[in-house]
Amino acid sequence: MARKFLYVFAGLIVLVIVGKLAYGILQPQLMRIAMVPHEAFSDLQPLPADAYDKQAMWIARPDILKDNPALWTPQGVKDAPVPEKAAVFFIHPTSYITTFSNAHWNAPIGEKEADATARRFVTGQASAFNAAGNIWAPRYRQANFGAFLTDGPEGDKALAVAYRDVAQAFAAFLKANPTGPLILAGHSQGSRHLLQLLREQVAGKPVEKRIAAVYAVGWPISVEADLPALGLPACARAAQAHCIVSWQSYAEPADPSAVIETFGKKTGYTGKPRKGTHMLCTNPITGAFNGAAPASANRGTLDSRDAGKPPRLLSGIVPARCDTSGVLMIGEPVDMGPFTLPGNNYHVYDYSLFWANVRNDARQRLAAFLKS
Repeated sequence: MARKFLYVFAGLIVLVIVGKLAYGILQPQLMRIAMVPHEAFSDLQPLPADAYDKQAMWIARPDILKDNPALWTPQGVKDAPVPEKAAVFFIHPTSYITTFSNAHWNAPIGEKEADATARRFVTGQASAFNAAGNIWAPRYRQANFGAFLTDGPEGDKALAVAYRDVAQAFAAFLKANPTGPLILAGHSQGSRHLLQLLREQVAGKPVEKRIAAVYAVGWPISVEADLPALGLPACARAAQAHCIVSWQSYAEPADPSAVIETFGKKTGYTGKPRKGTHMLCTNPITGAFNGAAPASANRGTLDSRDAGKPPRLLSGIVPARCDTSGVLMIGEPVDMGPFTLPGNNYHVYDYSLFWANVRNDARQRLAAFLKS
């Protein structure tokens, strides 16, 4: 009887191992089946011309005084006032993630779960800029997460719909802020739209001179094939203004092959291929292009693992090193919550890992901009 039990137990172990191996091999296919919308793509009508004149089309903007997620700060954080605040345009990342076959290619405005998740992103990410500026964060008909998993044309069409909304919101933002310094920021899908904005709506136009800094975090940028078309250089050092920062976070051992492979397939904004070029990596601890920094220099990682308590800042626990592959290494895996992606990809936590450093960085770059 004992021997039979051992055989059964050993068999179960083998099944678990085989299952894990199969999942590892088939994971991309399984994700596509589960998350790519099954409906045919149908283009959406543009929003009304005055849509972003309405407060309801914004998750955050300065005149939202009650329940504004961008105004949140961790307990104990105090900042000296800045001489002049910037207007901050923040584009939230993908929050429309569903595994239902009836999912749409673009999130409807007001979709309950996507909206709640977007608010959480604004709380944990855009809040890093509230000491340097007044934050404007638009709602938009973001592309479904599945749009990034398909090779079909529907994914690009869904992103085009989302960008159209973002561009319309940006125009309303500029109308409301006709003068003064600007900080532009985003994450993931938001950074993808932000880079298109830079190329089409900022580079070579009068508004370019007003840009104190750009934070295009969580989306790959080619130094050779993208930057020359964006109008601004990469930030080479801390306290440098009028430049772009970007990073993508991985713990070690890291496997960024999926990002690198996708990056290499695309043509850059200059029209040149990205394959074989260098990805921009700003070290968020030092504020410099490439380089390394110890955990002791990290001013504060945003810890929000305990759902029953407000997030808190923990200093000195995460280092940062720009790898030759162009991604940012954060050392050994750190427990940030359940959303670490395969390959030790800490994409969801790009801002949280360095929240206090980003806050200081924005203030420094704004100060440098105002001096110049």
